[in-house]
Amino acid sequence: MARKLSLIDHLLRFRISQFTNINPSKPFSYFSTLSSPDLIDTSSNYCKEEENCLYFLNSCRSLSQSFQILANSITSGLFRKPSFYGRILKLFSTISDDIDYVMLIFKRIEVPDTFCVNTVIKAYSCSFLPYKAVGLYFEMLQRGNLFPNSFTYPPLFSACAKMGCLSLGQKCHGQALKFGVDGVLPVQNSLIHLYACCGHMGIAEKVYVEMPVRDLVSWNTIVDGFAKVGEMGRAHHVFDAMPERNVVSWNVMITGYLNFGNPGNALKLFREMARIRFSCNDTTLVSVLTACGRSNRLKEGRSVHAVLVRIFLNWSLIIDTAMINMYGKGGRVDVARIIFDRMLIKNLVCWNAMILGYCIHGNPVDGISLYTEMVDKTRVLGDSNVNTNKNIKLNERDKIIPDEVTFIGILCACARKGMLVEGRKYFSQMVDVFHVKPNFAHYWCMANLMANVGLVQEAVNILRNIPVDKDVSPESSLWAGLLGSSRFQGDLILGEQIAKELIEQDPQKFSYYMLLVNIYAVAGKWEEVSRIRDMMKERGIKRVPGSTLEDLKDVVHTIKLGDRYQQITQMALMK
Repeated sequence: MARKLSLIDHLLRFRISQFTNINPSKPFSYFSTLSSPDLIDTSSNYCKEEENCLYFLNSCRSLSQSFQILANSITSGLFRKPSFYGRILKLFSTISDDIDYVMLIFKRIEVPDTFCVNTVIKAYSCSFLPYKAVGLYFEMLQRGNLFPNSFTYPPLFSACAKMGCLSLGQKCHGQALKFGVDGVLPVQNSLIHLYACCGHMGIAEKVYVEMPVRDLVSWNTIVDGFAKVGEMGRAHHVFDAMPERNVVSWNVMITGYLNFGNPGNALKLFREMARIRFSCNDTTLVSVLTACGRSNRLKEGRSVHAVLVRIFLNWSLIIDTAMINMYGKGGRVDVARIIFDRMLIKNLVCWNAMILGYCIHGNPVDGISLYTEMVDKTRVLGDSNVNTNKNIKLNERDKIIPDEVTFIGILCACARKGMLVEGRKYFSQMVDVFHVKPNFAHYWCMANLMANVGLVQEAVNILRNIPVDKDVSPESSLWAGLLGSSRFQGDLILGEQIAKELIEQDPQKFSYYMLLVNIYAVAGKWEEVSRIRDMMKERGIKRVPGSTLEDLKDVVHTIKLGDRYQQITQMALMK
């Protein structure tokens, strides 16, 4: 442990040494004189130093400037003052996304106070290590010389919410009661968020109802809680009752409708937002563009794009990605590609959006070509053959490594084009080269590929032998898709077997009975068609609104139907 702390101290000293001899640009040129012994000898000058240092600390906007301040505060002796080291720690937690920098400074503080601990808890809660925020909190309690306050619990509850750990959250809630801070407004708001994220809206609503005073954050948090669990009716009811709203209020509702499969209502809210001239932000625009893509409202999406071109000179990477998604899903992959090619900076999400646009909604071969281009941009050193090189060395700056989403697109492309050899090759590359653990979607793409080239039994074997640790059970709709492929291949026995399994899983599903009816109709087994129809009448299975041929095509995964089969299907559905 001592060796580790010594190493940390050495790293920090090395980092500081990079800035102590820098000739800083204004307004930080004052720091070149801070380490002068003449200034430190007199108390008046020392106070002047602290005053000026705090001024520059408040003006700091970059990590390099932060290190200049830290270096000079250490050499001048200011860092030893409790009023100063807490501000330095706060600065680094705000400026830097790297929690290690915050911890390097925190460990140099000999006697940290509650303010410092709260700062680190908040930094951990905003990072990918929320469990360390909880660990630091309990360590503070065990020491016995520090006590939490009302600023401790909001980031602590946020960390518990991010972990999805209700038991820890409840334990911390109990301690907030013990220390008498449970009635503080920010603590109550964070409690609503905690219980909502853990799916306990009953407790969240109880906290909300019992609040003597509410602010805009309180209203937004409870609306977001209802939206998170899919209770959009209640969310909208609270939204309508809000005394005031901000852009977060609108975004919560729009995103809620979008996440629970109602892009139409999301767009309706956006139109209302535009009607009253309420300003939107990037989050709003991304949600709206996504809603346009999901609901195939390309015309409305183009209108949003036109507004962006007229009003915004530059927009963010995430908006570009959302537009690529929208145009791709709307069948305008050509427009999506123009946007993609004009982007100066591209991350993996952008590449995936464009690859999926080609593979699912455009020309699958173009998607595979774009994937190859992306892999080439990783600048593989040594062996240029990515398929066989298992020890890829990459330039960190240009590293773009394909992930599970990338390979869903690539395997889908292979399935659409019936590229059996290539599909097997890319599946092996995914596992052996890029070490991506296959999930159910990858296995389903491979099963669909097998079925499309006539290897239906292999497809069934893939789905039935998915490793149990995949944590996703095969869904009926995907088996229904395989049923469509088996029907197209004329495998009556296998198709009948799968259809019966589907009906056993969900005996009230109208579309599954119709799939079995269509199997028998194509095979000319009209007696079986009549028998299934009689069974449906006995069980009270009726067509539900929306059970049309088009909906059936959504269940049956991308199959080619001949004219004769379409006529039979239409006749079967009309009866």
